[in-house]
Amino acid sequence: MPELPEVETIARGLASRVAGDVIESVWLGSKPEPLKSAASEILATLESKRIAGVRRVGKHLVFDLENGGRASSPVPRKSGKKSSKTPTPPSTTAQWIVHLGMTGRLLVCTPEQAIEKHTHAVARLASGRELRFVDPRRFGRLSVAHGFEVAGSEPLEIEPHLFVELFRRRKTPIKSALLNQKLLRGVGNIYADESLFRAGIRPRRRAASVTRQELPRLLAAIQEVLKEAIKLGGSSISNYVDADGEEGFFQLQHRVYGREGEPCLVCKAPIKRVVIGGRSSHYCPKCQK
Repeated sequence: MPELPEVETIARGLASRVAGDVIESVWLGSKPEPLKSAASEILATLESKRIAGVRRVGKHLVFDLENGGRASSPVPRKSGKKSSKTPTPPSTTAQWIVHLGMTGRLLVCTPEQAIEKHTHAVARLASGRELRFVDPRRFGRLSVAHGFEVAGSEPLEIEPHLFVELFRRRKTPIKSALLNQKLLRGVGNIYADESLFRAGIRPRRRAASVTRQELPRLLAAIQEVLKEAIKLGGSSISNYVDADGEEGFFQLQHRVYGREGEPCLVCKAPIKRVVIGGRSSHYCPKCQK
């Protein structure tokens, strides 16, 4: 599943390519799973709206929409729901929310490009291009909102004293606490493992046992790892690609994640793997206490 650096990379790429464009019409496929909002609500909210910007909120892609633009005929497809041409909502702003799930991708295409299997939505843009949502496993979600908000603190913005207060009384393992999106949004399995390694903290330790001196060090490690990963375009360990179809390179910098049995890059001890809360966790038994 794409984590914060991957979603941030995609958001920046999409913002540079489609911000200012107008969504003229929308086609939605027949599969119900990707639609978190009603199809009619998605169509009414998106059509004839200008994309003011694209940003990341946690692990969500948020398209900020504003009124303006001219609607045209819907994109023709063999199956699925065609645009109902429902009148646009009266509000001047709205958001199109995309969660990529495990295998979701947003592709900026020309109409001549072949439509991939498992395409669940196509937004036709005034520029003549199409924005397509493709998701083979259908864990991704499409929705619309007016004033979108999510729980959890932004890890790249939270102050150290607030980070300490979030975690210092938690009885769950620190790894599980880091993955709790209601506490800290956007951090997933890869970057939790890498951050805990840099902070010298074992993933199984109870969050409450992590001291007031260690927690700020952990936050600094999280922010360092996330910024490095964003700079390198994220980690491509399965099918992740950015908005331009390019793979990321941070997987080449992984120090523990996915390196079970390999020597630690610092002390040469074999990297261990344990399962915590149903998730694989990788750590160095010597460098992390």
